[in-house]
Order: sequence, then structure tokens, then C-alpha cells
Amino acid sequence: MSLIGGIVGGMIGFTLLGPIGALVGSVMGSRMTRQAKSRRNPNNLDHQVAFFTALFACLAKIAKADGRVSEEEVSKIESFISNKFNFSEDERNFAINIFQKAKSDRVSFEAYAEQLYQLLGSSPNSLLVFYELLFELAMADGEMHENEERLLRKIPNIFGFDKNVYKDLYNKYVGKISDAYEILGVTKGMTLEEIKKVYRVKRKEFHPDALISKGLPEELIEKAKEKFIEIQAAFEIIEKEKK
Repeated sequence: MSLIGGIVGGMIGFTLLGPIGALVGSVMGSRMTRQAKSRRNPNNLDHQVAFFTALFACLAKIAKADGRVSEEEVSKIESFISNKFNFSEDERNFAINIFQKAKSDRVSFEAYAEQLYQLLGSSPNSLLVFYELLFELAMADGEMHENEERLLRKIPNIFGFDKNVYKDLYNKYVGKISDAYEILGVTKGMTLEEIKKVYRVKRKEFHPDALISKGLPEELIEKAKEKFIEIQAAFEIIEKEKK
């Protein structure tokens, strides 16, 4: 059985209450079984369903934080579903329905995150993965909106993380992209084709073979190689972010 196949197939009861349980119930409706009434404590599959429910609920809050859900954010959600989680069609529908309902419900971002912490507080690695996915979505369009940042800053307090976790993830997802644009001397508003033209010019300028043919000293050739590698890495970051 897959991670959330049990709940999607209506094969088990879902015993959780709170905002996560209510959200699952609103999506599953009559497909929920009566088995939940016979269990007082959440089981492992309940926790797995809770993780994905809270994840797509919080992703919805992040996506809507700047006032609209962008095409880039929709593409990132589809990428999570198809590539990162390999969901079946039923699981995909479940995740999308959770996202759509949470996008417009009155439950706060904090409420979903707090209940998840109550369930998975003993598994900090799972919570860290959850946090990284939120950062990935926030940066899907290449920039961090102040409302997205405001929500992301709440997570360390909710999950009991060291304050440096936010800083580390910010540098990883926000700083790296900003540095890449700076290295190439391009802006986020440029298209990938426009950036590619700039990249090709810079790549040619710093290609070691071209510099050797111009008689540059060996010491400068080594520096040029480092710059060449840096330019390539920067373009790869931007290309991945733009697609």
C-alpha cells in the first residue's frame, strides 16, 4: 500500500480531529469508513496522511500569500506530485483537492503546522523535509514575497527548530538564486532565452582554451577556469528555476 493509498481508497478510518482531520473529512466525505470510531489513537498511516494533508494545506497558504497562485507555483505543485512523491491518480486528486480547499478556507497556516508538530514532533527530520518543500514553493517564481517570508519565519517556533534553520534554508533557496543572477549579470525579469544569450557570451569569454590562445599567464588561466565553472553553475541554477 502506498503512503496515502489507504485513506484515498477508503480502506481505513481516519481518527484525527482538529484542522487536519476536518480538511481530510471535507475532501473524502462519504468515502471515510466507520472504522475510525473504534480507534482512539492515530496509527502510522494516519500520521502519513496527516503529513501530506498539512503539507498541501500549508503549500496552499504559501502560494496564496502574495494574493495569487502563479503558473510557476502550479507547476511546482505538479512537480512535487509527479516527480517527488510519484502519486497515483487517486492520490494526486486527493492532494489537489486538499490544496484547493485549504487555499480558500479560514484555517490559518499556523493551525495546520501546529497540529502536524503535535503528531510528528518526535520526527524532526520529517518536519525539516516539510519546511524545505515550503521554501521550494515560495521560490517557484524566483523571488520571496514578504508575505511568504512572514509565514516561513513562523515555522522554527512552531516546530521547535534552531533559529539558524531558517537562515540556512533562506541562503540555500533564496541566496543561491540571487547570486546566480548576479554572477551572470542578468535580472529575474529576463526570459530564459535572453539569459542564455548572455551566458553564452560570458562562457566564451572565460573559456580556458580561448584564454590560452590569447597568451594569458598560467595563474590567470586557473582563475579563469574557476570563473568558467562558476558561470556554468549559475546558468544551471537559473535554467532549473525558470523551467
